[in-house]
Amino acid sequence: MPKGATHMVTGQRTHRFGKDRWRGNGLSSADVSERVRGGLTNLVSNTSSRSLWDIFRANVLTLFNAIVAGSFVLLLALGQWQDALFGFAAVGNAVIGVVQEYRAKKSLDRLAVLNSPHARVLRDGAIQDIPTAEVVLDDVILLFAGDQVPADATVFDANGLEIDESLLTGESNPVDKEAGSEVLAGSSVVGGQGRAQVVRVGDDSFAGKLTTAAKRFSLVNSEIRTGLNRVLRWITWGLLPVMAVVVNGEMHAQGGWSQALATGAWKTAAVGAVASVIAMVPLGLVLMASVAFALGGLRLARDKVLIQELAAVEGLARVDMLCLDKTGTLTEGRIVFDGKHDAGAAPVPGWKEALGWFGADPDANATARCLAAVYKDDGVPRPVSSVPFASSRKWSAVSFTEGSAPGAWVLGAPELVLGSTTPGHIQALSSAAGLASSGLRTLVLAHAGQPMAAREAEEAALPSVLVPAALLTFREKIRPDAATTLAYFRKQGVDLRIISGDDPRTVAAVARDVGLDSTDGYDARELPEDPELMADVLQDHKVFGRVTPAQKKAMVAALRSRGHVVAMTGDGVNDALALKEADIGIAMGTAAAATKAVSRLVLLDGRFDRLPGVVAEGRRVIANIERVSMLFLAKTSYAIVLSVVFGGLLWGFPFLPRQLSATDGLTIGIPAFFLALMPNTRLYRPGFLKRSLTFAVPAGLIITAAVLALNTYAAIAGVYGEDSVRTGSVMVLALVALWVLVVLSRPLNRWRLLIVASMYAGLLALLTVPVIADFFGISWPPDELRNAALLAALGGCAAVELVFRIRRRLNV
Repeated sequence: MPKGATHMVTGQRTHRFGKDRWRGNGLSSADVSERVRGGLTNLVSNTSSRSLWDIFRANVLTLFNAIVAGSFVLLLALGQWQDALFGFAAVGNAVIGVVQEYRAKKSLDRLAVLNSPHARVLRDGAIQDIPTAEVVLDDVILLFAGDQVPADATVFDANGLEIDESLLTGESNPVDKEAGSEVLAGSSVVGGQGRAQVVRVGDDSFAGKLTTAAKRFSLVNSEIRTGLNRVLRWITWGLLPVMAVVVNGEMHAQGGWSQALATGAWKTAAVGAVASVIAMVPLGLVLMASVAFALGGLRLARDKVLIQELAAVEGLARVDMLCLDKTGTLTEGRIVFDGKHDAGAAPVPGWKEALGWFGADPDANATARCLAAVYKDDGVPRPVSSVPFASSRKWSAVSFTEGSAPGAWVLGAPELVLGSTTPGHIQALSSAAGLASSGLRTLVLAHAGQPMAAREAEEAALPSVLVPAALLTFREKIRPDAATTLAYFRKQGVDLRIISGDDPRTVAAVARDVGLDSTDGYDARELPEDPELMADVLQDHKVFGRVTPAQKKAMVAALRSRGHVVAMTGDGVNDALALKEADIGIAMGTAAAATKAVSRLVLLDGRFDRLPGVVAEGRRVIANIERVSMLFLAKTSYAIVLSVVFGGLLWGFPFLPRQLSATDGLTIGIPAFFLALMPNTRLYRPGFLKRSLTFAVPAGLIITAAVLALNTYAAIAGVYGEDSVRTGSVMVLALVALWVLVVLSRPLNRWRLLIVASMYAGLLALLTVPVIADFFGISWPPDELRNAALLAALGGCAAVELVFRIRRRLNV
């Protein structure tokens, strides 16, 4: 290796380049071309872990869809298109699933940390403005206030360089950078200037690694979706054996297999088999849940809340642990002047004018600029000398010879401006330490009677005699809605944790300001790595500081391991991994692009007080979907039992597919649509699927018993035609199922009564209007069979009412 060369490793790539020879002029065109050929550019990979084909296969190419599609095609082939209406619901379910997951994939693929489209680099001795993606390893980048760092780099030349790394690390205070220190891609320059040499690019950079980890594909943890998928999985595996039983029963009902095949009666048997299979599938339930989620999302969109995944509406209503980032969530992410405090010495005239100059100084750092909002500068008197702020000394100075503030004024960190043993300074240092311990950033304004000599200013030497004139405190600006929103969640029984990369004392001070009882924050550098021990600490402490991005993710995982449903708020890239790990990730409107991409909810206007409205909407969705799920699952229950019982008895299935489509629409589909959208303030209770099944299964058994009783009566009598018995079965099923609708609609109000009454009117039209009756194969039964149907329906309704009252008494 040549003398002066350096061997560098980036990810899986290894190369040899000399460094010192190009620092003055930057890389040459040949150097850049060599790195481009080696793939050492700042491009970030743009793929997620799930392809479009994977999404399509998972939602479309399933055994469940194969059975439904096969039934649909069979009916079309037999010319029974009237009985194939269920196909539209099946297609709708598949399309919604594909669209939802594809949208999530696109959000991940667009994930980006860097918002700045260009970077300044030094190449061939000249400054060039290039896209950030074209920055290469070892480029010399120039950094000025307002710039975003395009790639990880090592500083070799700095003049008061201050970097805001809050998006990456959570540290709200600007970080001073000197020669030899590192700057990270995605951070922002807030003061000074400097030059740095790129050491990591693209996916190898700190921000790139966070982005890559955040791109792991996942869907929100939804109890409703999980419960529905479990039911669909059970039904899928039960379809084939139940179908075999039904087909055998249908063939025997047509005179046996041989006769049915010979005479063509197998077509009738096939239609009956399809009717039983499709009746088992709650096609509309998944569709209805998606519609309810979507409309909930539209409601929230009007309040500037973006729902990136529909099930997130439900998720926030189930949250019992809310983790909050401090900077950008509880605070606005900017420093404001807090107040002036006595420094212990006699008042020094002219201190206000001096503070006005420091606030208006073009070279002022972010903290000093806050003074401009309170102390005004009219440009008089003009300074005779000044010392700009530098991170190495942590103070700045100005001298006047005239006006109301003659002498030298120094603004900076108390421990560096004042002497720890100097008489008159001890009390000021003690007061400053007390203010700092409360989480406030503290500076001292000191005065010297004589202006600084030109040589003193040039050498940045502190005046020999300084008198503390004032102590100044600064704090982060608290969001005005933070305290009331946290009070709401505490009232709702949601536990709170504040997790920040900032100093624990600062975090604790903010926590107290928003009403969270906290003495001192827990320093995450002392946090155990073992998940169980970490979970114990999280149970005992509420406020954490100095938390790294990896620790944020681990803390969320530890809370979830204890059974908590965790929501996490944040706005920085340092929050992205934790937002991804949480059950519900919530990004503020000012969040980094990467953070928004992995979040389930985005508060577009940054108003924290939007969250209670999201909780209310989620509760409405959960309660209403649980109500309509009982309707759909009751239908699935009676369809399965009817199929098995009638198949076992070698009887034909008592309904045509189109008849079931009609009863489904009247007793489930149409009313469920309206019920799913109505107001509902019931508090969330876990166990959605268990509660649904404890009502749906008994209700399904009751409906089965009522239909079986009528068909048994007709079989014993032996004088009724097949069409009349089917119509009687339709009457029994519809009347009992409508009573299921009545009990689930309670408490009844004007609108729910209107819905129920309309469905009864629809049933009457189905049975009596000739055009409708002919289409659905309805034939009015003889009086005896009609009376038997009404009697069976009455008994079924009474049994459903009894089940409902027992469950209500048991508070199920």
